[in-house]
Amino acid sequence: MHGLINHTIQRFVLDSFGGAVWTQVALRADLCGAMGSSDFEPMLTYDDAITPRVVKRLSAVVDRPIPDLLEDLGAWLVSNPARDGVRRLLRFGGVDFEEFLHSLNDLPERATLAIEELRLPAMEVTQLDDWRFSLTCRGPVSGFGYVMMGIMRVIADDYGTLALLDGKGFTTGEEIISVTIIDRNYAQGRSFELGASV
Repeated sequence: MHGLINHTIQRFVLDSFGGAVWTQVALRADLCGAMGSSDFEPMLTYDDAITPRVVKRLSAVVDRPIPDLLEDLGAWLVSNPARDGVRRLLRFGGVDFEEFLHSLNDLPERATLAIEELRLPAMEVTQLDDWRFSLTCRGPVSGFGYVMMGIMRVIADDYGTLALLDGKGFTTGEEIISVTIIDRNYAQGRSFELGASV
């Protein structure tokens, strides 16, 4: 697993729950034994088994279900001002929420352009009718669909769109999210300029 993903999880825990919780998670996940440190370096690569172990231990420490934590991680990733680059990368996908959804097909490739070694799960968006879409995430590590649900909730708000998201058929290797647009112009969207500095 790319270190940037693990480092992001660590930053989410520190920002959301504090250093004492991260210390407990690192101890319970035996990070020092597995990698010699309780801190993740963003540009290193780690054993794929470490990431789910950290998330599982976090769930136990804060007594919250893993799906809720992963969805919160996705929301934090695009709403935290310190992570504005992620939000900008996603907003380059289109002028409205529907264009953004279609752009998710290319998100893994765009992420690779930004960080060559970063491998996101494959994503496939299917438009079912004028209002309904389906996003399928395929990858070896489960849970990415929940992260995408958190991301999409924030980005829908960003565009001023009211959308209903529901996880369907979350199985190992494939996670499907149902997206129903309720109101395309529900609220004033957040301003975004392509030419603004990152």
